[in-house]
Amino acid sequence: MPYMFCNLNNVCNVAQRSDYSYWLSTLEPMTMMMQPIVGEAIRPYISRCTVCEAPSQAIAIHSQSMQIPDCPRGWESQWIGYSFVMHTGAGDQGGGQSLQSPGSCLEDFRPSPFIECHGVGTCNYYSTTISFWMTTVESNQQFRAPQPQTLKAGNLRQRISRCAVCTKRTY
Repeated sequence: MPYMFCNLNNVCNVAQRSDYSYWLSTLEPMTMMMQPIVGEAIRPYISRCTVCEAPSQAIAIHSQSMQIPDCPRGWESQWIGYSFVMHTGAGDQGGGQSLQSPGSCLEDFRPSPFIECHGVGTCNYYSTTISFWMTTVESNQQFRAPQPQTLKAGNLRQRISRCAVCTKRTY
């Protein structure tokens, strides 16, 4: 991600660091050899967004179950999804958002929803990039230490909390 960084001596540098940035990715499959993607070839891997004006604040509601939660009375659902908490990457890199934020309710579940890009202009999916999702909790297991469990491909969605993004009705 090209950006400029400046110091106290009024000296600024453009694209001179090997920093990391993380981008919500698309469903575009990686190259067979998993080679880093460079330049314009990165475009199909980066998700696009639309910023919309809403008549009220949007909030995310998480069920901590496989059941899609209802919006509060007087609110309506804008979309449903899976409860995303945060991601980490190389070293101490990563990020997340408040669970009330619409960004915590992703419409699609993918084990690796983010692609990592380096300051030198390359992007890839790396084994050090980890996504964290809110899990389901059975009502009789609340307030107990969770039991470790490993899920394999094909069964991943069975323990991911569902969510809904809601906006207040403005009759």
